[in-house]
Amino acid sequence: MKLRINGETREVPDGLTVSGLLEHLALGGGRVAVEVNAEVIRRARHPEVRLRDGDEVEIVTFVGGG
Repeated sequence: MKLRINGETREVPDGLTVSGLLEHLALGGGRVAVEVNAEVIRRARHPEVRLRDGDEVEIVTFVGGG
């Protein structure tokens, strides 16, 4: 399926959840904020929110530093 991720159209496997997408993008272990179609998805819901073809996803990673 095709998703628009951070403004870029990407082809990903069908049937992914938010958690599955983060794993697919190698972001599963990091601290991230995810928005799907302008709705912020809480971390507890990442495993249950299934993505659909054409969804718009924004992913923000948090980087520590000083």
